[in-house]
Amino acid sequence: MTTPLVGQSIRRFEDRRFLTGGGRYMADIVCPGALHVHFVRSPHAHAVLLGVDAGAAREMPGIHGIFTAADLAALGPIPCTTAVPSEEPMRVPFRAILATDRVRYVGEAVAFVVAETAVQAQDAAEQVLVDYDPLPCVTEAEDALAPGAPQLWDEIPGNLSYRFNKGDRAAVKAAMAKAAHVAALELVNNRLIITPLEHRGALAEYDPATEGFTLTISGQGVHGIRRDLAKTVFNLPLDRVHVICPDVGGGFGVKNPTYPEYAVVMWAARELGRPARWASGHGEDFVSTAHGRDNATRARLGLDGQGRFLALDVETVANLGAAMSTGGPGSSTNAPGNAMGGGYTIPAVFMTVRGAYTNTVPLDAYRGAGKPEAAYLLERLVDEAARLTGIDRVELRRRNLVRDFPHRTSMSTTIDCGRFADNLDPALAAADATGFPNRRTASTARGRLRGLGVTCFLETARGAPNEGAEIKFLPGGRVSLHLGTQSNGQGHETSFPQIAADRLGLPLEAFQFIQADTRLVRDGNGHGGARSLHMGGSALVDAIGLVMEKARPVAARLLQAQPEEVSFAGGHFTVAERSVAVLEVARAAAEDPAGDKLDSYHWTLLDKITFPNGCHIAEVEVDPETGVVTLLRYTAADDFGTAINPLLLIGQVQGGVAQGIGQAMMEHTVYDPDSGQLLSGSYMDYAVPHASDLPDLDIHLHGVPTASNPLGVKGAGQAGAIAAPQAVVAAVLDALAPLGVHHVDMPLTPERVWRAISAGRAAN
Repeated sequence: MTTPLVGQSIRRFEDRRFLTGGGRYMADIVCPGALHVHFVRSPHAHAVLLGVDAGAAREMPGIHGIFTAADLAALGPIPCTTAVPSEEPMRVPFRAILATDRVRYVGEAVAFVVAETAVQAQDAAEQVLVDYDPLPCVTEAEDALAPGAPQLWDEIPGNLSYRFNKGDRAAVKAAMAKAAHVAALELVNNRLIITPLEHRGALAEYDPATEGFTLTISGQGVHGIRRDLAKTVFNLPLDRVHVICPDVGGGFGVKNPTYPEYAVVMWAARELGRPARWASGHGEDFVSTAHGRDNATRARLGLDGQGRFLALDVETVANLGAAMSTGGPGSSTNAPGNAMGGGYTIPAVFMTVRGAYTNTVPLDAYRGAGKPEAAYLLERLVDEAARLTGIDRVELRRRNLVRDFPHRTSMSTTIDCGRFADNLDPALAAADATGFPNRRTASTARGRLRGLGVTCFLETARGAPNEGAEIKFLPGGRVSLHLGTQSNGQGHETSFPQIAADRLGLPLEAFQFIQADTRLVRDGNGHGGARSLHMGGSALVDAIGLVMEKARPVAARLLQAQPEEVSFAGGHFTVAERSVAVLEVARAAAEDPAGDKLDSYHWTLLDKITFPNGCHIAEVEVDPETGVVTLLRYTAADDFGTAINPLLLIGQVQGGVAQGIGQAMMEHTVYDPDSGQLLSGSYMDYAVPHASDLPDLDIHLHGVPTASNPLGVKGAGQAGAIAAPQAVVAAVLDALAPLGVHHVDMPLTPERVWRAISAGRAAN
């Protein structure tokens, strides 16, 4: 009996090439004869675009052309593909490939240069003269909705895109009226610049014989991007656009959208008759790639006299940026709507969200995409409720966490299983919470403030509810797996073969993994929503099921038996003492001209959400004289259902935790409110966590398999970023509580913490 591969911590196969320089990223792709594109971007947040003078630039060496919106007039807009129910119809402006009459954020492209070399293109771009008439700007969402605010789009009065409502407003109002206690907070979920190691890039080739494009990008969802570009932008049949992603140096959701730069390189390749490529620089990426988070919320939590939650009321204003990104509205509406209320029993919940246009970079999904915001506001409210009622914060959670399943939330979401209350004790034990008072005493003796943050999280994971997988048997005993999901660092080349190897009884080395190519993969929804194993793994299991259906009668023929007599185990079909290997069956099926190959494809529709959950505990020390916060310990007890590969699973959680810690402690996108200039426009001004900023991340897995998919898995890729911000903030506020400090907005920089300490001391 062979040992199952699923559940084993197998090191990633792909790491060998990554660590030895064998990765293939955009900069590694050699395309002889490719021209280089460089963009002329607006230095103004809001201005009338009066004209572009490229006369001098066109005379510079190596220039093949300088183009503006007028040249691209035949192209369609970048579409928003996310529908949001709204009190009034959602207002989405026409997002042209290049700015036309006005520019609406610093970094918006107004022209582009095409040259023989990247240096020639950049030099010429610097000589392009653009005439602007500056206009007043607005960078904060609440300010954009205020009377008299600068208007970004003539057709969208008041800068309001949508008003999204979910839940029972009347039930919440009634519950709040009879509540013994109401905890209330005003919170800001800070805007983040997403910083993958590899910035965006694109290479386009055009074949005049077929009138077709090949576009290679550093992206996350090739089929969705192809649909947007083919159908909306270029008005072409899908088969005329071929999109490929090589290895992707990080995505985190920000590489899911369709970007204007993709359309530009395609247009340039077609018009100039040569391949065209573009690579974003660091500073350019900060002002052209979608940002994440950024909303302001007023929230209330009502409780009865015994500390039972009665109602949750949430009012949010979400910043959309200057235009609607492909998935822009989803992060503030649909995504948090399913997760609002977390893993707690709350009989009545209502949320309302207003989406506002501002003179800033457009917003889109970033790791967690709405669930971090929902979890953060709820956990902050629970801690505030504990302070208000005098009930211990852990005990308050115990009283209200869901214990009976299935559980239907007041937002009409059915949670099938979980360890919501049961996560608390193992997390507290692993964090040595009983020893915390002694550690706090030791910190006090050294003039430091020590705090412990104990918080919970719930994620709703699925993404798009359908996915495809195909299995092909190749000569020489190899099997290729073609998946519509896509890795940008998760380890799909290892985890998916683990599933197939167990179910087909073949060694891991027999498999090759194919992804991110619209010619080699029939269809798919890429990465996003922690969906890869839930959706892609389910599709693979279904495709393997089709293989077995085809294989059984072939095996029966080879074994001279009836199909119902044939059993399968360990890679062999068996009748009595006779057996035949699955690869022999595949070969026999392929050689039979009247038969059907074992190759199989399945498009799976699986609309059930999974509910990862856990308890995360942070421990910090604060220097009250400087405001410096040191994160000393970080512990988690998490339920992700079945662990296909625990090593990769824990790695995903640790990566998300690191990003959540970054949001909590240091990452902050800052715009000048008067000029709209991005003040945190480089790594000199925008801090991200380094290894030295992080303690060991102690992650413990306690999975309860879900019945919502055949693997029993729950999404894990976003969990750390959903759980970490509130854990860190809770720990800092616990440290500052003796000074009367009960609220500080993220990020908890030394200056913010020091000012809060100073204000607390002055008040006392």
